[in-house]
Amino acid sequence: MRRVATVGPVTMVSPAAAGPELGDLLRYWRRSRRMSQLDLANQAETTARYVSFVETGRANPSRHMVIRLAEALQVPFRERNDLLLAAGFAPRYAQRPLDAAPLRHLHAALDAMLAQHEPYPAVLMDRGWSILRGNQGARRLFGTLLAPAPLPADPNVLRLMIAPGPVRDAVLNWPAVVTGLLGRVRREAVGGVLDAGTAALVEELVRLPEVALLAAADNAPPEEPVIDVRFRVDGVRLAFFSLLTTVGTPADVTAQELRVEAFFPADDATRAAWVS
Repeated sequence: MRRVATVGPVTMVSPAAAGPELGDLLRYWRRSRRMSQLDLANQAETTARYVSFVETGRANPSRHMVIRLAEALQVPFRERNDLLLAAGFAPRYAQRPLDAAPLRHLHAALDAMLAQHEPYPAVLMDRGWSILRGNQGARRLFGTLLAPAPLPADPNVLRLMIAPGPVRDAVLNWPAVVTGLLGRVRREAVGGVLDAGTAALVEELVRLPEVALLAAADNAPPEEPVIDVRFRVDGVRLAFFSLLTTVGTPADVTAQELRVEAFFPADDATRAAWVS
């Protein structure tokens, strides 16, 4: 366990606990952003020599410098905390439960968005595509697709749509949906880089033979402006497309990682069938 101590106005964390080295983390994010040491130095208003020294462990940056480097690299809040811990400082960004008092206004806004989207499906997800909550429309859709089995305790959109199971079996245009979904995973990653948990899940799913074949195929771009998801539900064809909402100005790990996906009918037949 890391030991925390307050020294003047700055909280320090004892390096007694083994963990990733600051230099290794910094180098990972710099390479992820395809930046040279000089590029990073220019963005952080320091020198390439100093960046090199931090990466090799020859320099111990201040808390302020760690934050400057993280901001220059656009590191997500969760991983910025990791950088600070590796440098011996306490985390800067809080990670609160969604029902915590400081997030009550965000909590209420998300609930309102889900409710206002009725009767169509809408879900709240974390950065790993796990469903944290859904409205009645979402429970109706996934509950029908999974019946008679109940919704999993920790439902994950990627696993439900890509791994073998009743949801995948109900998707009529599964190859196009999976190809688009895997592209979305990378584009929509917080900070543009997959976290370790999501990366491991994607790696597991793309190893499925049928998914690997899709990844290896030369897929032509779709002619439609958006890729809808076409389900066969109780013998009825339903087509939905989705819009994504994120928090515009997050200042908390939880807030940065949340997103609402709202599904809309892609045609008049789906609209009529869903509201009947």
